[in-house]
Order: sequence, then C-alpha cells, then structure tokens
Amino acid sequence: MRVVVQRVTEATVKVAGKVAGQINRGCLIYLGIEDADDETDVDWLVKKISQLRIFDDEKGVMNLSLLDVNGEVLIISQFTLYAKTKKGNRPSYIRAAEPEKANPLYNYFIAEFSKTDKLKIQSGVFGAHMAVSSVNDGPVTILIDTKNKE
Repeated sequence: MRVVVQRVTEATVKVAGKVAGQINRGCLIYLGIEDADDETDVDWLVKKISQLRIFDDEKGVMNLSLLDVNGEVLIISQFTLYAKTKKGNRPSYIRAAEPEKANPLYNYFIAEFSKTDKLKIQSGVFGAHMAVSSVNDGPVTILIDTKNKE
C-alpha cells in the first residue's frame, strides 16, 4: 500500500457536487492499494499514520501525533499512486489492485481508523469521480509505502 499523508487545516471531498466528507485540522490521506496488499498492510499503516509526529507542540516542533491533537482524517482512494511511467507518456496502472480486492481493503482501512474515538474519520466514495480540496498546513506531505517498512 502507498499513502500520501498531508497535514491540513481543512479538507473536503465532493461527489457529484455534494459533500461526501469534510474535516478540519488533521490529515488528508490518499490511499493506493496493489494486488500484493492485505490486512496486515492496513494494520501497520493505521498505526504508523495515527502515531506519526507531524503536528507542532507548544514550541513549534513537530512532536505531536494525530492522536495527541485529536485530529480529523479524510481518506480518499487513489489507485493512481501506482502509476507506472517508465515507458511512454500514458501511465500504466497494472500494479493497482482491481476494485474487487481494493474496495474491501479500503473499507477495512476506514474501519480500523474508526476504532479510536479520539479521531473523526471521513471518507470519499470508492471508485467515484471526486473533487478534493484542501489547505495543506506547513506544507507537510509524507509518502509511505508498506513495502518499505524497514
């Protein structure tokens, strides 16, 4: 799995012109799923992201996590994180998981984040055309791939 985690002051996702999810201070997470991924990748990512110290403490040092600041989370499915661009100019998405595999893992990712009552969790709509807007705070943008855990 690959994620792009952005620290935001606000973020909104719209589907067909209607708000599907909206957050204030927290993280906007773009989630890409490949065929080799399973629930162990989700478990590792949820723990990693929720404990990632990317929020400022009282001294202005990034020393606090989502859990520490009772942050909010907006999760967006993003198969294009697996774009292969080595040959030609049209990206290939051959490594991205098919919807039959990706959708259950996406829902599991949302469910695992929702297990803590400290975080407000919102999400987009899997497979839908979405319009995402956000205010990146910092800017802070972190890339994480579960295949590079060590």
